[in-house]
Amino acid sequence: MPDPSAPAGAATTEGDFRTRLRADCASCFGLCCVVPAFSASADFAVDKPARTPCRNLLADFGCGIHDRLRDKGFPGCTVYDCFGAGQQVCQVTFAGTDWRGAPETAEGMFTVFPVMRELHELLWYVNEALTLRAARPAHPELTAAREETERLTLLGPDALAELDVRPHWQSVNAVLSRVSELVRRGVRRPAELRGADLIGRDFHKADLRGANLRGAFLIGADLRRADLRLADVVGADTRGADLRGADLSTSLFLIQSQLDAARGDGTTKLPPALARPAHWAS
Repeated sequence: MPDPSAPAGAATTEGDFRTRLRADCASCFGLCCVVPAFSASADFAVDKPARTPCRNLLADFGCGIHDRLRDKGFPGCTVYDCFGAGQQVCQVTFAGTDWRGAPETAEGMFTVFPVMRELHELLWYVNEALTLRAARPAHPELTAAREETERLTLLGPDALAELDVRPHWQSVNAVLSRVSELVRRGVRRPAELRGADLIGRDFHKADLRGANLRGAFLIGADLRRADLRLADVVGADTRGADLRGADLSTSLFLIQSQLDAARGDGTTKLPPALARPAHWAS
């Protein structure tokens, strides 16, 4: 039986997809500061309607409190990830034309942004899956999924605005689920917790190797020193989860925003491609 604690493997990756699918705010026109709506809460200090610029958005599309977001009551902004959709919409779909300089583009740009974000998030998961040795039997399907997703990201503004991403998501997600099964099949009796309500649950020192935590609600859960190697965490809500001392070194489909939304420290083990959030205790 393969060692479930070993990395599922980084096979050869085709280019550094992570660079392209990370936000480049300098190449975006503040779309994440305009398009989403938010309500005054623990995550946001004020109410903001959808498609309305945040009061902290500067004339050059920078954030006036970027280095003080948590202190100023906007921690929700620090955990948002567009997966590079912002720069794709601004620099490719709209060819560098900004919505302030050309107000007639605003409605289309704001409509297209969430569609592009979904496509880019899919690209992140598909590209990660292609780096996993155990997923090689699914590589033809993954490659086809990547090519089709890339094609969709290059559609024009009108076609993107009319695109229903859901059928494509469902199709690609089926492939990603197969990948998850391939990678986790060496783990003995992995926990099946897909979509489970685990809010505030005590998993201190729990053995969650290979667990299916897809879409699970882990808000405020105690995961200190939990073993999450090879656990599939795609879509898991980790807001306020305590990851101090947890081992996520080979967790599947873990993304930066899940770490940013959680608590951790210097003993939390992370995949090499992800960064330890600055607000974590040292």
